[in-house]
Amino acid sequence: MIRRRRWDRTLRARILRERLEPLSQPAFPPGRLYRLAWVFYLALALGGGFWLALRQGVLPLRLFIDVHGWWIDLGLGAAAGSLLLALWQLALARLPGARELEAHLERVLTGLSHSEALGLAVISGFAEEVFFRGAVQSAAGWLAASLLFALLHSGPGPSFRLWTLFAALAGGIFGALMAWRGNLLAPMVAHILVNAVNLRRLAGRVAEVC
Repeated sequence: MIRRRRWDRTLRARILRERLEPLSQPAFPPGRLYRLAWVFYLALALGGGFWLALRQGVLPLRLFIDVHGWWIDLGLGAAAGSLLLALWQLALARLPGARELEAHLERVLTGLSHSEALGLAVISGFAEEVFFRGAVQSAAGWLAASLLFALLHSGPGPSFRLWTLFAALAGGIFGALMAWRGNLLAPMVAHILVNAVNLRRLAGRVAEVC
C-alpha cells in the first residue's frame, strides 16, 4: 500500500508538471511582447488619427470627450466594462473553451509584469477605440467596425473562435456607446477596464505558477 501511494503521488506530480510545462516556456523573451505591443498599438492609433484628420480636416476634442457630460460617459463605460467582465466570468464557469483560451493567453503573457499589463491595457484600449470606433465606424458604420474588431481577435482552434465571438459582442457594445454618446470616452473606459482586469489577472496567475 505504501509503495502504491508513492507511485500515485509520483504520477500526479508528473501530470501536473506536464500541464504546467507550457507556461514555463514563454512565447516571447521577457519584455519583447510589451515592446512589440506598444509599437503595434501606437501605429494603430496614429493610423486611425491620420485617417480621421484626412476625412475631417482636424481632430476635435469633442471626439474624445464631452466636456459637459464626461461623468455620464465615465459611468456608462464603467458599467459596460463591468457587464463584459461578468459575462466572461460566466463563460469561464460554463465553457471549457473559455478556460482553454485563457491557458493559451497565459503562455503568451508569461513574463509580463502587473505594471506592464496595465500599460498594455491602456494603450490597447485607446488605440483600438481611436481606430475602430473613431476612424472605421465614422467611415463605414457600426457593423463594419464591429466585424473588423472581431477579426482582429481571431486565431486557430475553437477556443479562439470563442474569443472572436466575445470580441464581436464587445465591439458592438463599444460601437453603440460611441453612436449614442458621440465621443470615445465611454468605449475607451469600458475597453481599458476589461483589458486591465483580464490582463492583470492572467499575468498574475502566470507569475504564481512560475
